[in-house]
Amino acid sequence: MTNTGTNFGSLHDPDLGRPGTPPDWARRPNAKDHLRLKARALREQGMTYDEIRAELGVSKSSISAWVRDLPKPAPRWKKVPQMQRLERAQAAFRASRDEERERLTSEASRQVGDIDDRELLLIGAALYWAEGSKDKTYARRESLTFINSDPHMIEVYVRWLELLGVERHRMRCSLHIHDSADLTEATRFWSEITGVPAEDFLKPSLRHDNPGTNRLNRGPSYRGCLRIYVTNSARLYRQVEGWWQGISGWAAAPGIDRLSGMV
Repeated sequence: MTNTGTNFGSLHDPDLGRPGTPPDWARRPNAKDHLRLKARALREQGMTYDEIRAELGVSKSSISAWVRDLPKPAPRWKKVPQMQRLERAQAAFRASRDEERERLTSEASRQVGDIDDRELLLIGAALYWAEGSKDKTYARRESLTFINSDPHMIEVYVRWLELLGVERHRMRCSLHIHDSADLTEATRFWSEITGVPAEDFLKPSLRHDNPGTNRLNRGPSYRGCLRIYVTNSARLYRQVEGWWQGISGWAAAPGIDRLSGMV
């Protein structure tokens, strides 16, 4: 029996494609062809799968099937916007923190108010016992010797010495400072703080400055430490030791609510 039907597989017309395959003109259009072409164009522009998915609204698996033959785009720095947001948030936090610090410091400063002589006496005694030179059984140092780099600390100490009747000519001042600093300017500065004439300052104690060290106290604001030795102060030293014993004895006494009303 002869088959008179048409068999596309038997035809060898090159326009019809390989045997058993309908030609391109015979296929139905695919609804996603335009998305595929768009995805390929976006990939060639350097977009990632996530960016293409957000642009076209198709799955990553479809995108992968459409563009997998294309070269992977060069990596891009995508964290710039995130870093900018983080920096802005950190700047806002620092500004808020600084404002809170200023507020609390100002409130605490106003709580102090005026200080009478008795309060200054106790403040100075505690200050000296924390920062001043103290007598030891193996090294007798019954004299007032105080050293510090904080100008305000020095101001309080000098006011305390005035309360104790110490005149300026009994204050022997000397600098402990690196040799790279401006010694003349530092002397002038401490002279104004203490009221002791610059020409009366003793020979400074200089320390060699190694430029290779990571020392932050450099520049015009660096003025070293000031040492103040009070002549003929053995009797005063013994009094300071007694005042401190009184303060520390009060602190050790049981059953006293000392912090009530402070906060």
